Amino acid sequence: MLDQAQKLRQLAEKENIKRKDPSGEKSKPRIITVTSGKGGVGKSNFVVNLAIALQKMNKRVFIFDADMGMGNDDVLMGFLPKYNVYDVIFGDKTIEDVVIEGPLGVKLLPGGTGITRLEEITKSQRENFLSKLASLDNLDYIIMDTGAGITKTVLGFVDCCEELIVITTPEPTSLTDAYSLLKAVNYFKIKDAAKVVVNRTIDTDEGRQTFNKFDNAVKKFLNIKLEYLGNIAEDKKLVQAVRKQQPFIVGYPNSEAARDIVSIADTILGLQPNKKGSSVQDLFRKIFNIFS
Repeated sequence: MLDQAQKLRQLAEKENIKRKDPSGEKSKPRIITVTSGKGGVGKSNFVVNLAIALQKMNKRVFIFDADMGMGNDDVLMGFLPKYNVYDVIFGDKTIEDVVIEGPLGVKLLPGGTGITRLEEITKSQRENFLSKLASLDNLDYIIMDTGAGITKTVLGFVDCCEELIVITTPEPTSLTDAYSLLKAVNYFKIKDAAKVVVNRTIDTDEGRQTFNKFDNAVKKFLNIKLEYLGNIAEDKKLVQAVRKQQPFIVGYPNSEAARDIVSIADTILGLQPNKKGSSVQDLFRKIFNIFS
């Protein structure tokens, strides 16, 4: 009989084989940017709960909270971190010192205000930071949670990703701001496709009708192809979860909102990625090139 250690080694080998593409190289994660035209539409709550839903589906997920100065993904998971990406780039902290491990092993890197000072970064600091990122391997998804609105920073993070998800609600002001965001993305030729999630809906019909109305306007005036990922119901359990600083998919896994998030995660898993993916180091090289 094989001893336990040998069995574990064989299991690890099988896992590595699964995670390699036909060329023999390790698969690289899909990089998704989640943004919105305005604040208060539930973007960060969506990011945190989507990440946990994907993690439940045996995917390794890494969140980069790129909402500079206003990020609250950590708070939604019940943490108050002492450090952020700034301390890794400009200080002596390691990735392990700064990255938070959330529910089911979801990893979160708080952005803080570090990106706003990237013009100060030296070549040696850049290379040192990229080498520190090497410890973040074997990821399936990197999800960037940006600030809301149309800013140079938000558009920069949209440019860094392979897939863009825009969060809106059925409210006319939210739809107008989401349209304005896509208009800027289209004007600067940053992306020609985006996915849409409609949050705080009465039911699935309202979600689909809201998307159809939004999609018709985009088709008429912009050169961007939209894809509907689904809706998230207006749910009292979601409000209770935020107050408890606990993701609703963890605290209320049978709630309507949790079921909606799982459905969206299933849809994302079933979609073919635009590219083979990029490593977390590739992502930050792009960020440095854009912001520094």
